[in-house]
Amino acid sequence: MTYHSTRGKAPLLSFEDVLLSGLARDGGLYLPTRWPHFPQQEIKAMAGLDYAEIAVRVMLPFLDDAINEADFAGLVSEAYGGFSHRAVAPLVQLGGNDWLLELFHGPTLAFKDFALQLLGPLFDHVLAKRGERITIIGATSGDTGSAAIEACRDRAAVDIVILHPEGRTSEVQRRQMTSVMAKNVFNIAIDGSFDDCQDLVKAMFNDQAFRESCRLSAVNSINWARILGQVVYYFAAAIALGAPERTVAFSVPTGNFGNVYASLAARHCGLPISQLVIGSNRNDILTRFFATGRMQSEAVTPTLSPSMDIQISSNFERYLFDLHKGDASRVVAQLSAFRQNGSFAIEDHHWAEARALIDAKAMSDDETLAIMRQLYEETGQLIDPHSAIGVAAGRARRRDLSVPMVALATAHAAKFPDAVQRATAIRPSLPPALADLYQRPERFDRLPNDLAMVKDYVSAVAGGTK
Repeated sequence: MTYHSTRGKAPLLSFEDVLLSGLARDGGLYLPTRWPHFPQQEIKAMAGLDYAEIAVRVMLPFLDDAINEADFAGLVSEAYGGFSHRAVAPLVQLGGNDWLLELFHGPTLAFKDFALQLLGPLFDHVLAKRGERITIIGATSGDTGSAAIEACRDRAAVDIVILHPEGRTSEVQRRQMTSVMAKNVFNIAIDGSFDDCQDLVKAMFNDQAFRESCRLSAVNSINWARILGQVVYYFAAAIALGAPERTVAFSVPTGNFGNVYASLAARHCGLPISQLVIGSNRNDILTRFFATGRMQSEAVTPTLSPSMDIQISSNFERYLFDLHKGDASRVVAQLSAFRQNGSFAIEDHHWAEARALIDAKAMSDDETLAIMRQLYEETGQLIDPHSAIGVAAGRARRRDLSVPMVALATAHAAKFPDAVQRATAIRPSLPPALADLYQRPERFDRLPNDLAMVKDYVSAVAGGTK
């Protein structure tokens, strides 16, 4: 298997090279040149396997023999061995045919752990084989940063620099990043939004000389391996609910579209997903796109669900590539229009194709608090605001009551204690492993939204002088 860029002008790469490069050299995102297909019998044969076993079967075809099955099984076992729930991604029943997929039992209490806890061992394996060292650079709206740092801390061949928007993450999210004192971990608080942080990261990757001199690699969901690591829990959940004989619907709270694209990738591989629902907050660019066929950027507004306070969803580029049946020139034209004018529209037949599978719903902060309160009263379940939006959007846009609707619980309630307390009058406690988080010292640097200053900082890290 090889991988090609959504912009059509970068060389085909192997899985190992895609893992280490992250963003394609033409600025695009990598996708497999063909999708592995799992026949019904193969999906059925996964029933009863544990999560790590399903993960190996689902991901192995994407590796193209870069890692043999026994070695890969060892890496997967390492990745998920530290999760606090034996099921890794347990399903909780909320109603007759309503389910919550709990994706917060990893070390940083968020769904990003599923991909990033695997990326750490993958980096070690590939870099040791090649005798190389890399500098990971990433932007976070909250959860990616802590999960990436946890996965990469103290690794011998990796330095990691994470940019976050100052004052726009929850305190728990910030402290999970800034309280890690490993020598290879660096945090920058940027005076700006997540989109600003993301733009800085992309600009550094698009500067080829800088990229090569600093040996940059990515952990954001622009890295294909991030998406691949998230495909697995869609398979695990659907199989537990009767797939492939039974179709399943998923409701996904999203900002950067990576989690949604992972579900689309699972569907490309043969998983019977009949409907996808996208949940948004006031920053509802994705909801407006599926309602109108037009992508129109607006100002980012802080909300109770900060990980979704995004207007430029990087992984939407992969979806555009799919809609245009691999026509990279159309993708480039629409992204160029978006950068120049803040908007673009897709053709009616592409919009109809999108709407055939995907529905979307935006929720205000008041509506988010209301569903958090309602779920606690109905089930005793405390959920964070992002997960609440997933539940509410799924209920609002559900097409077929006979099809199981699985809402993704993307973060532990204790990551957003203020919002949970507002909704339920109960302040959730951190798990024992993080009980002293508020007492831990923090270490981070503040920088303006200035590319030259950020590049100087990253150069110092890569050169070993920071």
